[in-house]
Amino acid sequence: MNVALLSLALISTHASAQDTDLFHVTVQRDVMVPMRDGVRLATDVYIPSAVQGDSAAAKPVPTILVRLPYGKRHWSATLGDTFFVKHGYAFVIQDTRGRFGSEGVWHMLTDDGPDGQDACRWIAAQPWSDGRIGMMGISYFGGTQHALAMEGCPYLKTVVPTDAMSNMGYQSIRNAGAFELRFFNWAFYGAAIGSRESRDTAVRARLDTMYKNRRSYLRFLPIRLGSTPLHLAPEYEAWLVDAMRHGANDAFWKQNDIIDYGQRYQDMPVYLVGGWYDSWGGNTSANYQVLSRRLKGPVYLIMGPWIHGEQGDSVHGQVNFGSAAAIPNQRAWHLTWFDHWLKGINNDLGKRPPFASRVRIFVMGTGDGHRDAAGRLYHGGYWRDEQEWPLTRARSLKLYLTSEGRLLTHLPLDAHSFSKYDFDPRDPVPTIGGNISFGDGLMLQGAWDQKCSNQVWNCQDPVPLSARRDILVFQTNPLDDDVEVTGEITVTLWVASSTFDTDFTAKLIDVYPPSADFPAGFDLNLEDGIVRARFWRSLRKETLLQPNRIYPVAIRLYPTSNVFKKGHRIRLDISSSNFPRFDVNPNTGEPLGQHRRMIVATNTIYHDAAHPSHVTLPTIPAVATRSEHP
Repeated sequence: MNVALLSLALISTHASAQDTDLFHVTVQRDVMVPMRDGVRLATDVYIPSAVQGDSAAAKPVPTILVRLPYGKRHWSATLGDTFFVKHGYAFVIQDTRGRFGSEGVWHMLTDDGPDGQDACRWIAAQPWSDGRIGMMGISYFGGTQHALAMEGCPYLKTVVPTDAMSNMGYQSIRNAGAFELRFFNWAFYGAAIGSRESRDTAVRARLDTMYKNRRSYLRFLPIRLGSTPLHLAPEYEAWLVDAMRHGANDAFWKQNDIIDYGQRYQDMPVYLVGGWYDSWGGNTSANYQVLSRRLKGPVYLIMGPWIHGEQGDSVHGQVNFGSAAAIPNQRAWHLTWFDHWLKGINNDLGKRPPFASRVRIFVMGTGDGHRDAAGRLYHGGYWRDEQEWPLTRARSLKLYLTSEGRLLTHLPLDAHSFSKYDFDPRDPVPTIGGNISFGDGLMLQGAWDQKCSNQVWNCQDPVPLSARRDILVFQTNPLDDDVEVTGEITVTLWVASSTFDTDFTAKLIDVYPPSADFPAGFDLNLEDGIVRARFWRSLRKETLLQPNRIYPVAIRLYPTSNVFKKGHRIRLDISSSNFPRFDVNPNTGEPLGQHRRMIVATNTIYHDAAHPSHVTLPTIPAVATRSEHP
């Protein structure tokens, strides 16, 4: 065991009454914690120790645990290692199995329930631990929290999963059967930076070169075993190949499936943190709906206008949501939660924002649309406390598609009405922003004007996406009044295709009219979604289409909260691709992830009396006119 001991003199910032002592921080590096199968996981431990014989500082304390695959040394300071120690906590951060300093072979989250439980029990047995553990972290290390919560540990008292991995067969990895290619990006990246094999410098160099050229590999999808340098990190290659071939939401995606297995989740206080532009936003809101019914908790939810892991920012993509959108001191935010549930301190929880209510949402879109000093659209918004999600006061507004490209509130009367387009998988619709994490050179994150530019690598000519023949645009007239849409959004389509399988995509857009600052207007993407047609009947089983037969399909968009202001239009774009956000359907009906051919599909959207394709928007009745949060 390689243990380095460091001592740093730190003074408490008096966040809680009992944390006013002068502490040393003792850091134990690379403690190799044994798991039940003998594999040892590299762990750094930060604990408060007595100063000048003060025994009060050496008493057992609660622990903040973080388990992550991205390198504990890289993340410990960012997450607040010594910050939590000087406020009277131990801080334990651990490389997950097969990553960086830990032994074993990496698997996608499936070991993190048992490994997390073993780490939990190990902490509780240490002399510096009082047996109370809380967890925190984003993305994958939000997922390790869910994994342990579903495995169970009596010493785990609370979790704060932020933008956390869950329900991977529903959305965010497999999205209604389609594969989210950010995980192609993630597998190439993860293999290069922290896999067991990348510890060899020559192998690392080859994996680095592969990652730098990942755009080229996208042209040759699907990945086949042994066909790329990814085979040098075999567990990453095996997972990516399996994940891209496995579209059905079955046992392969069972790990962290809270929607179907919420009864396994340990009852404790849970704080779910998500964003309207986060890649896991739909699953964060879904988890709240499951856990708030299942647990005594309590369960809290906060949803901001954020992209993945950027709760401290108020600008996301090309859009400024106003300074109130950011949470500037996230450590203090977490500390309030942990002080209450791990130390029993009577603080702001349940009294003042952001802890005054169980649900807190940022309502986007109440800004004036001016161009800020950096050239971004000022969309604005404000925070609002709620007691539930979705909101029971919401009213369903159905907007029906018409052959003239309009969205109308009344059912279509036409006996026969449809729109056709050709979908060529060799020329897919480019991705411009959206619910994306780990875009890193492949995709833009967040809110963007839906126009090509030199910032979009596969769409550089300055042309709006609405000009493409393979995108069907449906929009309202300019609105007579403000319309707030807050909640879960579904697009229901009646479709047909000339082939056995294809995709259908939908995107909700807030269309700004031309202004002095934006003479061409601004087509602001809000949320999007997709369905792979072979899953039209069920996400659990493939059923290929019969060519030219009409089928109903439902597209689940990510949730949102947005005010479409007077004079704006509500727009819905329908197509069959959104690349590289989603993998491109070759339209051949071949087994997923194993195709060798591509063909053009002629796809049809029906919008007549017998097939009333529509989008269902949850609208909130206006109570009072307000522009920005005070």
